[in-house]
Amino acid sequence: MNKTNTEKQTIELFEKVYGSKPEVFARAPGRLEILGNHTDYNEGVVLSAAVNQSTEVALKSVKGKKCRLFSSHQKGDKPVEFNLDEIDKAVKGDWTNYVKGVICEIRKRGKDIGAFDAVVTSTVPLSAGMSSSAALEVSSCYAFSKAFGIEFSSPDWARIGQGSENNYIGIKSGLLDQFSSIFGKKDSLIYCDFRTVEVIRNVKLHAGYVLVVANSMVKHDLVDSDYNVRRQSCEKAVAAIKKKHPKVKALRDVSLELLEKEKGLMDRIDYLRALHIVGENTRVVQGVKALDDGDVVAFGKLLYESHESSRKNFENSCPELDYLVELSKSIPGCIGARLSGGGFGGISIHLVEDKQAEKYCDRIRSAFKLRTGKDTETIICGIGEGATVKKV
Repeated sequence: MNKTNTEKQTIELFEKVYGSKPEVFARAPGRLEILGNHTDYNEGVVLSAAVNQSTEVALKSVKGKKCRLFSSHQKGDKPVEFNLDEIDKAVKGDWTNYVKGVICEIRKRGKDIGAFDAVVTSTVPLSAGMSSSAALEVSSCYAFSKAFGIEFSSPDWARIGQGSENNYIGIKSGLLDQFSSIFGKKDSLIYCDFRTVEVIRNVKLHAGYVLVVANSMVKHDLVDSDYNVRRQSCEKAVAAIKKKHPKVKALRDVSLELLEKEKGLMDRIDYLRALHIVGENTRVVQGVKALDDGDVVAFGKLLYESHESSRKNFENSCPELDYLVELSKSIPGCIGARLSGGGFGGISIHLVEDKQAEKYCDRIRSAFKLRTGKDTETIICGIGEGATVKKV
């Protein structure tokens, strides 16, 4: 489904729900984490990509304090309503928390927004590891910016989206998801540095290969998962090393050699978590070089190494994800696969020859059904542009 169609459908849905035309239309893509698992909040480096799947927001400002939000995914045919004076605390399990959190973060920065009517549509799979949450946050940010004349830099809009999760919802996530949604470039990976919080550059993905997403069908909920526990382990490892090496500020500063030398300073679990992060930073740098050199096979091997580290060291995989990655090694056309995103379920990504992609998806679905009894979703992902907004 192309952008023109989704824009048309979102605007038509707005007119159906509210009986009037919206003022602005914003879209923000989901993302795939290609290499650099959990490195963002450790001030590390990441390779990611914006995908063609996106979340769209059509919005119109209205008078008063009452906001109305309607999602094409929600149950029922009436919008969710809330008062702008009554959004201080998140309501557990409410999808509008992501939007309310954005409003609260904008207010913290000395700006305010008025009431609005809005509809949300999305082709980003929910709770799958393609960051439907960041796509909603960023599309909301961009809609608010155009409708209410609010200006921030792109990195600041990313921080507003992150702040919605960190401060309002309670997920101690990094900036990767929002950065990827904002800074995406067609057919290129995004090489991000989360110490300086900037995009270093875009890295071309080798022609002739596509990214296939295979869903484990295990929904991951990062609020209730071990995500925050993993982050605490990383912080404890840093604190242990810092006692002997005061210049160490984050796992970004720790080499594999230093970690091995000082692993006796920390609990074994904290060491294993740190080993994953330090290894991932190394693999990202190696991955950029492999792509620059045109060695896509070497890049694929790094994906497999990354998954093995997730499985053994970070323990954020699950049997279904492990099976999808193992399957990839026996089906022609794939040169690398790994879990992508927070883990604990969600998706795997597979680097596949584009000529074999359709057949590859068929074989993955058949084998997964045979083994687990579940129907996996597969998506052949195009790498797309970052977020956009316009007046309607």
